[in-house]
Amino acid sequence: MAYDLALADEIRTVLDGAPEVTERRMFGGLSFMINGNLAVAVRGSEGILVRVGPEAAEELERTTAATRAVMGARVMAGWLAIGPDGLGTEEELAGWVRRGVDHARSLPPK
Repeated sequence: MAYDLALADEIRTVLDGAPEVTERRMFGGLSFMINGNLAVAVRGSEGILVRVGPEAAEELERTTAATRAVMGARVMAGWLAIGPDGLGTEEELAGWVRRGVDHARSLPPK
């Protein structure tokens, strides 16, 4: 499945070349890793996947357009899916990317 190249470029702009960022193709799209930990991924035409941790995921699922990420039949604890409708503005996308980056930076490097 091809991923949204424009959305990937927008995420790169938000990340602004941070030295600890690497990109890796996975989950049917393009993932952005911080020190080896996934922060955010572009998922085909489905929007983005953001890793925020279990506690934050519960709150954000209640208060935003985000839903729990599902991989196959498995619900991913601490991961959220945000569809294209939830990424309406540059500020909204930047907020999700920052959440994912902050969580990834809180984890030990891989």
